[in-house]
Amino acid sequence: MASKFFTENESDYLKSQRLARIATVGQNRENGSVQPDVVPVGFDFDGEYFYVGGMNLAKSTKFKNVQDNSKVAIIIDDLKTIDPWDPRGVRIYGTADIVARQGGYMDRTGHSNNQYIRIIPYKKWSWGVEGPVFVEGKFNVKKSQKDMTK
Repeated sequence: MASKFFTENESDYLKSQRLARIATVGQNRENGSVQPDVVPVGFDFDGEYFYVGGMNLAKSTKFKNVQDNSKVAIIIDDLKTIDPWDPRGVRIYGTADIVARQGGYMDRTGHSNNQYIRIIPYKKWSWGVEGPVFVEGKFNVKKSQKDMTK
């Protein structure tokens, strides 16, 4: 069952994928500069939240950045076909926190770790998931944002 935020097709697509890229921003502890960081990651999606783990997660840049700045972006995408060119994906803006979670994808890696970055989405864009990515020569993007005042 899809959440109210994600359509059923979006939810099914997200649950079928295993790799994503997460972008975080934190302050460089050595010189105080701000540097975005983007890395490929494995993830779980439970229909509402995204969970990103990793080997030595607590030592990773993404983990440290989330502790400094909870705003993150994550993108899950692939090519349905290359001929014809048919990309599809979902880009999400969210807030992140650190949670303990049993039974996540890290248990299947041989590097079990119950600590995960949980991403709570509040804005999304999807393409090629609900329908054709190109319609009449234009990029067909579905956008949605949660009402954060509730």
